[in-house]
Amino acid sequence: MEQKSVLITGCSSGIGHCLARGLKQRGYRVFATARQAADVESLTQAGFESLPLDLDSSSSIRAAVETVLARTQGRLYALINNGAYGQPGAVEDLSRAALRAQFETNVFGTQELTNLIIPAMRTQGEGRIVQISSILGIVCFAYRGAYNAAKFALEALSDTMRLELRNTNIHVSLIEPGPIISRFRANAYAAFKRHIDREHSVHREYYAHVEQRLGGEKSLPFTLPPEAVLKKAIKALETRRPKARYAVTFPTTLFAVLRRILPVRALDSILAAVSNSGRR
Repeated sequence: MEQKSVLITGCSSGIGHCLARGLKQRGYRVFATARQAADVESLTQAGFESLPLDLDSSSSIRAAVETVLARTQGRLYALINNGAYGQPGAVEDLSRAALRAQFETNVFGTQELTNLIIPAMRTQGEGRIVQISSILGIVCFAYRGAYNAAKFALEALSDTMRLELRNTNIHVSLIEPGPIISRFRANAYAAFKRHIDREHSVHREYYAHVEQRLGGEKSLPFTLPPEAVLKKAIKALETRRPKARYAVTFPTTLFAVLRRILPVRALDSILAAVSNSGRR
């Protein structure tokens, strides 16, 4: 049987690295991509077929796609869009540049990559597109406006693609993790320092808590290891009729239900309490 190939973005650490390792062990031919040259080298030394892919760069995206399709004779069974980061900060403190940067990586680059892969999947008559979304693609927490918006956009684009591809054998699935052990907080902290002017904000008292949380090591309640995401990814790749959505962690399942059954004001009260006005 032909070995199935999968392209994964954001494999330098956390969920992406776990997906690459787990799927390789399962027999897939994994193309593990990363933005930094040092991470690509590290992945290569670990035995992966690794190549650079910067979601902020159209030329990098095109080069990666051309390389993968050349190596696989134009066949790619699956694309897992995992590469992303979170931009913390109150909405009123988000500059146009900060919002643009969040969407360039989490939405625009991800969709550009996906659009380049779909024709190959059409030609081969099958394919799986797996989108790593978030609990914040279901509900919004305070002080995560940029990330909330980007994940809601990813969910909307995924739902639309699923409708547009419904008469093909190309399946689109969203995986919606809650808190997962990864470098997400460290990367978010870097984005916070890059784009948020703490000292001149009316939210500066809150931002002191942000820096303490993002710079700390304490895990949030219900945090799971990245293997929990891997289990759902395997289902999305191998089930004959994969689900549109796979929830990961208890909070994701809970809030998906609460969003459907509660009035807006009641849900807002819970979300405010859970995010502790953004301090968690």
